Amino acid sequence: MTDLDLTELTAVRIVEGYRKGEFSPEEVTRAALERAERIQPEVNAFVRLLADEALAQARESTQRWRRGEPKGLVDGVPTTVKDIILLRGAPTLKGSNTISEKGSWDEDAPSVARLREHGAVFIGKTTTPEFGWKGVTDSPQSGVTRNPYDPTRTAGGSSGGAAAAVALGAGPLALGTDGGGSVRIPAAFCGIFALKPTYGRVPLYPASAFGTLAHVGPMTRDAADAALLLDVIGVPDHRDWSALPAAPGSFAAGLSGGVKGLRIAYSPSLGGQVAVQPAVAAAVRRAVERLAELGAYVTEDDPDFTDPVDAFHALWFSGAARVTQQLGSEQRKLLDPGLREICGTGARLSALDYLAAVDVRMELGRRMGRFHESHDLLVTPTLPITAFEAGAEVPKGSGHRRWTGWTPFTYPFNMTQQPAATVPVGVDGDGLPIGLQVVGARHRDDLVLRAGHALYEAGVAGGVTPAGS
Repeated sequence: MTDLDLTELTAVRIVEGYRKGEFSPEEVTRAALERAERIQPEVNAFVRLLADEALAQARESTQRWRRGEPKGLVDGVPTTVKDIILLRGAPTLKGSNTISEKGSWDEDAPSVARLREHGAVFIGKTTTPEFGWKGVTDSPQSGVTRNPYDPTRTAGGSSGGAAAAVALGAGPLALGTDGGGSVRIPAAFCGIFALKPTYGRVPLYPASAFGTLAHVGPMTRDAADAALLLDVIGVPDHRDWSALPAAPGSFAAGLSGGVKGLRIAYSPSLGGQVAVQPAVAAAVRRAVERLAELGAYVTEDDPDFTDPVDAFHALWFSGAARVTQQLGSEQRKLLDPGLREICGTGARLSALDYLAAVDVRMELGRRMGRFHESHDLLVTPTLPITAFEAGAEVPKGSGHRRWTGWTPFTYPFNMTQQPAATVPVGVDGDGLPIGLQVVGARHRDDLVLRAGHALYEAGVAGGVTPAGS
């Protein structure tokens, strides 16, 4: 046994502890499960805890480590899976009362399969809004997920349960999905790191109805854990024909490169298009100044595009309509009212409307490709605000109609398929986390992770623990 708080350790530190014999996978898993059970009544991060299965996996892992024969890079590390992603032996209900628990549930998604091959311990399925449709986490099926720093506030979404679980120590590794910001939004609100990788870096199966907007990404305590997790899950799978070839090297091994010499563009408001809360703007600017001190060439520059929200809505709403296309009238009554509304909008769009949105997307990608000829990375706030009241799609009094109104920094980079991460860089006057977004050119996940890691190494990122942990 150990005097360490095992729930506060990163995955990298946990694996090191296993190797040194400081503690066992059984001890770490029991601690993570106990934390998950304790936080669940207040935060509601989980739709399903898998205690018996997790402890059985942990016992097997303990024996492997005692033999000096770990199964892989994350053998024995407690891990959670968003309830959009298939996990063998557990129903995947996607936050919807229209999906039945009945069935064999006998297949792992590609990312889960790779984690299982590396010996990860799966402790539970985390909450999501229905079909992952919005940037906060509440659903008819599982209720409201709350912020670890203030339970009256939202955890963000759609991977809100995953973010809350990591922030509160219920497993250091989490799988989330991101179609318009859905790993970055909740990670920013909950004070953790998250990466939306380049599209295709992490295979996705079954294919998302939201098409090539949808990514699977790591949600972790820091950038080093995200790099470790990406090394595990970022390999091809035959079930995803759009998956990229394996990366040429290890993302974890490349973290030490730092930011010296990198050309970083800092865009505080996307050219004045976004009103950013003063506390958010100040924290992000301080972090950017630190990147310059670390040797990056930082210039204040804006990418050359106007808000593509209308095109994003056409793509997103039509995807939502496709998700629910087969539902009968009685099943539709069970849907989240907001989801039902956008499905109606999406169903009225024509093929020409969709293709017009694709044209906007292609032009946006061209502009960002040109931008990255001059800049290795783009830095922005992840969100212009901190967490607002739980159970609402938009902040009260904001005037926004849909969640995209307060997430203008995230969804453009789903449209361009670029890697984008959020790094926690402080808190506002209410003690709520603030996120900085790092965006790279397509296929430069390594640079995004390096910049995030540099901020952790410099003491800019992380360092604030939720009161509930």
